[in-house]
Amino acid sequence: MPGENLTREEARERAALLSVDGYEVSLDVRSAVGGPEGDGPRTFRSVTTIRFRCNEPGASSFADLVAPSVTAVSLNGRDLDPGEVFDGSRILLEDLAADNELVVDAQCAYSRTGEGMHRFVDPEDGEVYLYTQYEPADSRRVFANFEQPDLKAPFRFEVRAPEGWTVWSNGVGEQHDGVWRFAETKPISTYITCVVAGPYHYVTDTYARELPDGTRLEIPLGALCRKGLARHFDADDVFLITKQGLDFFHEHFDYPYPFGKYDQAFVPEYNLGAMENPGLVTFREEYIFRGKVTQASYEARANVILHEMAHMWFGDLVTMVWWDDLWLKESFADFMGTFAGVGATRFEDAWITFANRRKAWAYRADQLPSTHPITADIRDLQDAKLNFDGITYAKGASVLKQLVAYVGQDAFLEGARRYFKRHAYGNTRLGDLLAVLGETSGRDMGAWARSWLQTAGVNALTPQVLLDADGRIDELAVVQEAAESHPELRPHRVAVGLYRRSQVGALERYARAEVDVDGARTVVAELAGQDAPELVLVNDDDLTFCKIRFDDTSLATLREHLGALTDPLARALCWSALWNLTRDALLPAREFIDLVLRFGGRETDIGVLQMLHAWAQSALVHYVAPEWRPAAGTALAQGALAELRQAEPGSEHQLAWARFFAATASAPADLELLRGLLEGTEEIAGLDVDQELRWAFLEPLATYGAADEKVLAAELARDDTASGKRHQVRCLAARPSAAVKAQAWAQVVESDALSNALVEATIAGFERPSQRELLAPYAEKYFAAIGRVWRERSIQIGMDVVRGLFPALQDSPETLAATDAWLTAHEDAPPALRRLVLEARDDLARALRGQECDAAVGAA
Repeated sequence: MPGENLTREEARERAALLSVDGYEVSLDVRSAVGGPEGDGPRTFRSVTTIRFRCNEPGASSFADLVAPSVTAVSLNGRDLDPGEVFDGSRILLEDLAADNELVVDAQCAYSRTGEGMHRFVDPEDGEVYLYTQYEPADSRRVFANFEQPDLKAPFRFEVRAPEGWTVWSNGVGEQHDGVWRFAETKPISTYITCVVAGPYHYVTDTYARELPDGTRLEIPLGALCRKGLARHFDADDVFLITKQGLDFFHEHFDYPYPFGKYDQAFVPEYNLGAMENPGLVTFREEYIFRGKVTQASYEARANVILHEMAHMWFGDLVTMVWWDDLWLKESFADFMGTFAGVGATRFEDAWITFANRRKAWAYRADQLPSTHPITADIRDLQDAKLNFDGITYAKGASVLKQLVAYVGQDAFLEGARRYFKRHAYGNTRLGDLLAVLGETSGRDMGAWARSWLQTAGVNALTPQVLLDADGRIDELAVVQEAAESHPELRPHRVAVGLYRRSQVGALERYARAEVDVDGARTVVAELAGQDAPELVLVNDDDLTFCKIRFDDTSLATLREHLGALTDPLARALCWSALWNLTRDALLPAREFIDLVLRFGGRETDIGVLQMLHAWAQSALVHYVAPEWRPAAGTALAQGALAELRQAEPGSEHQLAWARFFAATASAPADLELLRGLLEGTEEIAGLDVDQELRWAFLEPLATYGAADEKVLAAELARDDTASGKRHQVRCLAARPSAAVKAQAWAQVVESDALSNALVEATIAGFERPSQRELLAPYAEKYFAAIGRVWRERSIQIGMDVVRGLFPALQDSPETLAATDAWLTAHEDAPPALRRLVLEARDDLARALRGQECDAAVGAA
């Protein structure tokens, strides 16, 4: 990544100097098909014309471009020598006029890392597919520009493509003589421009509604995917969610969708979940389901569709000035995705998923040494890349949910409407949002922002219950705590719920009170005199962002009666709290696993159940004491198999338990059952072993040496698709052989031949919890390699390698010491690299504390 960074100060100086009137970008991607053109990278021609103004004639600045070569540069009709003005990532612009025209003719490289212009060859039919992905700063890999969000401008794209291809961009396009020309966009930032090209399968529809002024709004809808996925593509459901979302946002935002058409492209080898390019949203194609999935997967897809749609207003229409305020778009989109899911779609319980899954991501991120305020300090682009994290997204969304409870939903939405109207096609900072919310709510938003947006860390809320002589509540208080490293105590609007068992044994709420918790201890006066509760649930209904703690009575009740808790959101909150206790070494990991085995089979919400499965696996791998891992692993696999056999045939719960059984199977009898299910000699009533489930069953067989290269090659022949190839690569790397591990390591660390998707698959296969001894030599190799990988590879691949190959499975004080030694010896390493290693170190230290807690209880 040498020379490719951009600092906040450089961006500020350039924005103060320049304003951009428009871009014309001409791309020739005919080189995407056919054989390579020599030994260098495969390239395409990119010609860019930028018209811009300079506030200080005679001043100097620079344009951004990352390209193998530049053929020509002209500034205001004056030819510049590319060898003198282009350094590989910047084009020097000297002696600027008041009005300027820059023309850059370059050869840009196709990408295999999901950054810039990604090129994918479908192994199924040999077809080539292209798409672009830029955030935060990779449009400069495709065309010359001023790569920062606050230099917005209209764009005109022109693309020459191979015969038979279709090309899409942000605007409406027309093709003539092999050239696709697209309508000029509204003023937008460089990172949300987009081009998708290839023989994609394309489906269309139309959205229409009458606006308040009586005019009729019609939005052309499109959805596209690779031809090989067309038979699996349920475009009707995508369009249904899209129309429901457009209805919802038009009703609540009172600002018509501003970008004309609305295409949604599902593309291969995508690094993200999706990207909010206006008029052409891109998604990872895994959201097209090749086999049976649970409703949690459909809900997740709907949430992403709605999240990206919310960005059309929060992020695209109104954009942050710099990446410090990334939360201005991501927190709002994360909140709005769930808010709209509940209010507009069939996924009425989406807040349960949010409480259980999204907030778990936020809780982890907010307890890492790299935690940061929601409004972060983003010094440069490498910082920005790493801040697409659980704090910016899920914590920010949680805080917005708290804000709605604080100011009221009407005031919150009216603030959003004013924000759009006041700042349309512009850029904003935190103060701009606070100003409109202050207007609509009548509250001073400054104190709230200081507590919630400008400080880091998560508070813990614990109930204290004092009973009188008659067994009624004399006083119930909420105690607030904060970590020593982030001691801020915040104002929380919370609901406190009291629960007890009914005559039929159901654990139900019988009293609830809302209270403003502020300071170290807050008395909930409204609950005085109530009968003694068996369970006190602080943050009932999930109004705030906090770690829920329990008093002794409540914890004892959950240990025996968690499955009797009837309210699914309350149950999800309790599970989340128990998982946080496990991660904080306050609940032994084997006790958490036991709770999953005893009560998981009674969990009705499929998303919560699948989250429990993931947490139980994590508890086994990281938090169970090493001496107890074999027994705990056997118990998990046996429990999963028992639930699989008794689940309703053909149900999504059966599918979830089948996948969990495959993930935990290790005993010879379990592996033989998986083999029998694959070969058809074993059968479980109602379980359809489709292609995706076949790969899920093959993975443990490969891991334990029961599926060799020949078996995996045969399965790939059966499923010779892009997805099949990823599964095969993962299984190949999972085999328990020193030679296999050495080859996988070399492919990822020593070579750049693999695409981003295959790097990810290889790392996932390489890291096997059952192969700790086999992987031990790679701990030392990891610390020797990561500096070079970070210097030489793209930031996406660097992040994948540094995170994915950290020796977390060598969970010992010696590995912790080796990590500390690297950090000490590399204090001058790039801050983003150090951050990744610090985060991995913290996870390792947390695991060791959890193992110590688990060991202390002895035999379970």
